[in-house]
Amino acid sequence: MKADDERDYLEFAAARAGALYRSASLLSVGDPHLAEDLVQETLGRMYVHWRRVAGADNPAAYAHTVLARVFLSHRRRRSTAEHPTGQLPEGVAAEGDATLRLTLLDALARLRPRDRAVLVLRYWEDRSIEETAHTLRISAGAVRTQSSRALGRLREVLGDSLPDLARS
Repeated sequence: MKADDERDYLEFAAARAGALYRSASLLSVGDPHLAEDLVQETLGRMYVHWRRVAGADNPAAYAHTVLARVFLSHRRRRSTAEHPTGQLPEGVAAEGDATLRLTLLDALARLRPRDRAVLVLRYWEDRSIEETAHTLRISAGAVRTQSSRALGRLREVLGDSLPDLARS
């Protein structure tokens, strides 16, 4: 890679890493280690194909597409060398309503990975139905159906507590 290309890539990676990590955190349901792995894998793939990516209309959207596909391919793997532990590392408390955040993360964790990916792309990243369909390689109708069903599942999981949480 030429020095100019590498500098451009490093600037892009530094500028987009935070947004990619936030999306990866939602996809991985608050598992910071998996989120970091997803971002690292995404940025690695972006580096390998940087010349093609840099010429794209929207490299940031391309990166989020790669992130979603990396997440889904990770979820399809049947075995992994990593094993969860019963102890969580201490983390920095996020600003905002912790109860609402934890409740929503728990509700997202109960969804299937594809449903979670659809909701994160549509509502967190504010992507259109067509962009979400292209990213996940499914039809626009499937995005609509999965969005509706996944939101219904979230409502079932959250039950009557959602209005109370929203007011807190």
